Amino acid sequence: MTAYDAIADWYETTFLSGQRDDPLEIGPLLRDLLGVGSGPCLELGCGTGAHAGRLRELGRTPLGADISAGMLRHAAARLPVVRSDATALPVATGSLPAAVAIMVHTDLPAYPAALREVARVLAPGGVFVHIGVHPCFCGGFADRSDERAVVIRPGYRESGWTTASWTDRGLRDKVGATHRPLPDLLHAVLEAGLVFERFAEGGAPTPTVLGWRAVRR
Repeated sequence: MTAYDAIADWYETTFLSGQRDDPLEIGPLLRDLLGVGSGPCLELGCGTGAHAGRLRELGRTPLGADISAGMLRHAAARLPVVRSDATALPVATGSLPAAVAIMVHTDLPAYPAALREVARVLAPGGVFVHIGVHPCFCGGFADRSDERAVVIRPGYRESGWTTASWTDRGLRDKVGATHRPLPDLLHAVLEAGLVFERFAEGGAPTPTVLGWRAVRR
């Protein structure tokens, strides 16, 4: 049983209701970084499938993979899903034109291994889009209780798992999060054999989200 199994119903009925206005600007980031296309698009750590509609709006056919049976119980109504560890996807090598990871990398202590697996399943020229918590402005070291003045305390340079959070209404105090400084995160993409093409940030006034588009050459 994963930590998300225990909160899956709360996530679906309560947490997502606070995201309906898209405060993190995930929709615009997906349009910018992934863009319009066709064919299957694997969402790594799809959770309850909340982003499936956005992928369909871009012409994609969303497929979901997640380790949490509780989250997939909700996701199954939104897209085809498989229960799978992100580091061992039941997907043929070189078979997918696109994959995305949306607000999930902090849930994966083995994210570098997951990136290598993404690179394996992508076809040559395949696109990978990462949209995740901004490592410079979000984490156990960041107090965002005043959105106009984020307070950054010592800890940014320290990689690791934490349940520290500035709010008790979010996810991190409940399921924890892995933090990696920005250089470590970017190096993991390069070491997986992916090539960066584009970057973007979302959330205001201080970015909450960092995204990028990379391809498998």
